[in-house]
Amino acid sequence: MDGNVCGGYIWQATRLKWVDEGYEMFVFTDRVLVQPVRDSSSSSEEKEIQLVLSQTDILIIISVQNHDSVTWILQNTQRIPTVVCFHCSPVLQNKLGGLQVSTSNANIIDKLLLSRQGNKTESLEVLRTVYEAWDRCNSDDIRFSLLLLINSYVRQVPILKNLRAKGISTLYCMIKNCGPQILDCLLDPNCRKALVCLNKCAPTDQVCSYRCIASYESPKFEAFSLCVLQKHNCLGLDAEILMKPDVQPLSSFRGSLLSHEVAEDLFVGWLGKLESSWRVVAGQNPAYDQFPCQYQLFYRGKAKGSFWYEPVFQVQTLDGQVLWRRRRYRVKRGAIPGTFIFSVLDNGVVSKEFWRIVDVTDDLSWGLFYYSGAARAAGQSYTGAVLVTPDGTWPSKDESQRVNSALEKCGIKDWELYMVDNSCCTNAPLGIPEGSRLHLSLQLSGSKFVSSYE
Repeated sequence: MDGNVCGGYIWQATRLKWVDEGYEMFVFTDRVLVQPVRDSSSSSEEKEIQLVLSQTDILIIISVQNHDSVTWILQNTQRIPTVVCFHCSPVLQNKLGGLQVSTSNANIIDKLLLSRQGNKTESLEVLRTVYEAWDRCNSDDIRFSLLLLINSYVRQVPILKNLRAKGISTLYCMIKNCGPQILDCLLDPNCRKALVCLNKCAPTDQVCSYRCIASYESPKFEAFSLCVLQKHNCLGLDAEILMKPDVQPLSSFRGSLLSHEVAEDLFVGWLGKLESSWRVVAGQNPAYDQFPCQYQLFYRGKAKGSFWYEPVFQVQTLDGQVLWRRRRYRVKRGAIPGTFIFSVLDNGVVSKEFWRIVDVTDDLSWGLFYYSGAARAAGQSYTGAVLVTPDGTWPSKDESQRVNSALEKCGIKDWELYMVDNSCCTNAPLGIPEGSRLHLSLQLSGSKFVSSYE
């Protein structure tokens, strides 16, 4: 492995432990294997690597081309049952559960289909999914690839339980309970495209799935999902909100303990002075935080105690269109000020999310919000974070240390963030319902906010 990217994979070792403390991941470069002169320290390091490899279930090899390194790996990894190579010398071959898989000429699918069936057919699907996720080059998808290999060849991973086939009972449930919705969907071009697109995604591949949904959403697709997934759970799916890492909310603001009212006001942000509460600069989740032109609208409803969140964002669909999308979340206070429970019906499936205000500057020049959520009927759990400012530009350099500190509290490195494209955001469908209320404790004063208790 190239030493320049080694740190990123060391970070994956930490992230794997958020899923299961029993997972151990050891990361090393091939530097020690190709040194022309071996000193005592390099010899000791090599022996340590050999010891680790003797106890290894899965070996991932990345960008290894050096002849000496390749030779060393071949000599010292023969007993490892699962080996997956990315951008390596063709001499290094994939092995899945002890089964050799040839990938010469990069035509994995053809090679697998032409070889023996059975276990190799299963290997085809696993390897295809691993490569597709890995090639998206983000930390969530790399972790998903690792967990998929563990689930397939070491032991079952509970959060990937929805990868397992459900059998004929699924079809019976759909036909019995949702016949009209299925027929309507199949007769509707957009709904049919959504189903075809989703059928190409692994069940727990959220990036692939949500891109399909955002591209082809329609009333017919919402009715289909509401019936098949949400009302009758025909696929037998389930998921829970992930509670690791344990991200703590902001505890005080402008020298005073944070209250529920002020926390809500921080969400409301700049709305009233500007057209939106906040604009997203960057986000961590590859499925939900990477859309262009993300506006956040937080406001209090007409009913006493009601609070709402409406994200507005742009989607570049799979068939080349540029469309605006909007969602509507009900927001309730959590047990601790600065924590919130969000719920939304998104294309027929209910998602519940636990949000935390991690940090907001006194002048509201930027904020960081973290969330963990689950769409139980879709069998998907997820986490993410959004860095927000009033105008969608990155905070000033003077704030870099504080921004990085806030990210660290979320278990996020700055290089894991996706920059949001805010370059072409005209005609965004903003606005909030008539009669909505905004701030209670923070009041607009010119271009700044003041607190009613100041």
